[in-house]
Amino acid sequence: MTGTLRLRVPVGADAERWVTRAQCRRVLLVVHNVTSATRLLDVLPLLSGDLRVQLLATCTQSSPFLAGVPELLAAAGLPVLPWEQAKDTPVDLAVSASYGGQLHELQGELAVLSHGVGYNKKLATPDNTGQHRTTPVFGLGPEWLLHNGRPIASATVLSHPEQLDRLGTACPEAAPTAVLAGDPCYDRVLDALPYRERFRRALGVAPHQRLVVVSSTWAQRSLFGDGGDGDLLPWLLPRLAAELPADEYRTVAVLHPNIWYGHGPGQVRGWLDRARRAGLGLISELHGWRQALIAADCVLGDHSSVTYYAASIGRPVLLGAFPDGDLDPDSPVAALGRTAPKLRPHGSLRAQIERAVQGHDPGRYAELADQTTSAPGRSAGLLRRVFYDLIGIPEPAGRPALLDRLPLPPYEPAEPTAPVRVLTRLIDAEPPTVAVTRYADAAHEPEDPDADGAHTAVHEDTQDAGRLSVADVVVRYAAEDDPRVGPPAAWTAEVLARHPHCALAAYVTGPDRCTVRTRQGDLVRLTAAPDGTGRADLCDPAAYASALLAWLGAKPLGAAQAELTVVTGAAHHRVAVERLSPA
Repeated sequence: MTGTLRLRVPVGADAERWVTRAQCRRVLLVVHNVTSATRLLDVLPLLSGDLRVQLLATCTQSSPFLAGVPELLAAAGLPVLPWEQAKDTPVDLAVSASYGGQLHELQGELAVLSHGVGYNKKLATPDNTGQHRTTPVFGLGPEWLLHNGRPIASATVLSHPEQLDRLGTACPEAAPTAVLAGDPCYDRVLDALPYRERFRRALGVAPHQRLVVVSSTWAQRSLFGDGGDGDLLPWLLPRLAAELPADEYRTVAVLHPNIWYGHGPGQVRGWLDRARRAGLGLISELHGWRQALIAADCVLGDHSSVTYYAASIGRPVLLGAFPDGDLDPDSPVAALGRTAPKLRPHGSLRAQIERAVQGHDPGRYAELADQTTSAPGRSAGLLRRVFYDLIGIPEPAGRPALLDRLPLPPYEPAEPTAPVRVLTRLIDAEPPTVAVTRYADAAHEPEDPDADGAHTAVHEDTQDAGRLSVADVVVRYAAEDDPRVGPPAAWTAEVLARHPHCALAAYVTGPDRCTVRTRQGDLVRLTAAPDGTGRADLCDPAAYASALLAWLGAKPLGAAQAELTVVTGAAHHRVAVERLSPA
């Protein structure tokens, strides 16, 4: 955003003197906040590449959540008009994903999209006495859709006829502007479903692991909030690490942009710091959340669009918060609240997740999925037609209307820096087989009546450096040739010399391997056999180091020993044992 400084190029009083392409039609993207901007980014490709169109952007300045908007608009690289200039500038089309701001003052045709899965939530607004009253559903009531009794939008874009039915009841004056044009966000998800395994591997999720996604919308009665029926978060966060074995579960969080930018990214990360150190991954509020939903085995959510999208693609969901009074009872999201199981803050979190996953019927949410869009896979063509009809020029000839594909996220496996409590059990001597169960919250001693050994593994970068002096295993994750700490032989020797109590040092050099040095002086490389597809085993190699330590507690490392089987949950990992130096 540029404050009060008005743009001179490509629009302005003397813009024609300075522009290179002066005959372009103007399309203005109207941003309310980061949340609404994400839907505009979904549809941006429908207008890109057309030499007849000049894209512009503005921010209404009307949202309480303005943080993050300048950075987002700067990343988009479009000319940004101050809001007062945007209202004064004639455009051929304005596109908004919210009814916030003085949209009726814009000079041009206006198309308004939903920034979530349809229209579901009621919004409390102050009346002229300062008291809050609950309005009709946000985006469907006349106070949003009309100005002086006339529709604000030229096109009210809906994704399903059920929204049209509710629009006709709530605001019949706006019903003639309704256009059924699908859901571009959902279409991008549907297109990417075949790449589920790639997204799982990007998050470091092995085939035998459950990926649990914790999803929250904003406001006090959300899962992340501290209102409603109680504050669930203090109960939930520690149990993600204390109850879910690290090698059997991977956990990530998807939070609404209004949480991030309402409280500040630094504050949100601070609130989640302990959970992050125990392995909770934080998914970008702009990129990656859809891939995480596709990859998920279970979603712990609330009344958000994200939770509804998860159910729509057949993922098991557990509702940690669901304020029915905040929703239109006739909306699909309200129907999800009547259908999905509830997360209870009593008893075992793991047991509730397992019941949700194992008892899930893939067709349970089929009816809800059908209400997500009446035109699955077709929103690009439908929306582009709407946009160009309003602009008043033909669609680009010979070019299909396409949305951007969901990108493959970077490889970001869990790397807990909190002390890890490791329970071990010797299963067999020939071949050597050791079961390992690791919990990334050593403050809660887990119960395992079958375990015959226990030790503590500590990341060298742990916040509590005092724990290194009592660690049985010290762990480091780095490239083998990292000049700061490597090579593995040097680092492992330094660690054992620095920490006399430590029995084994493990330098993890890849997703399936590590180099360890024992207190007896053996330097060994542990490498897991590839999975059935030839890809690297994604079990954390630190688990292999703990299995080796447990084995050495009962047997010396034989000169000819070449393989160790490590059991994590129901998975068996064949690990090659390669001696790198004599004892």
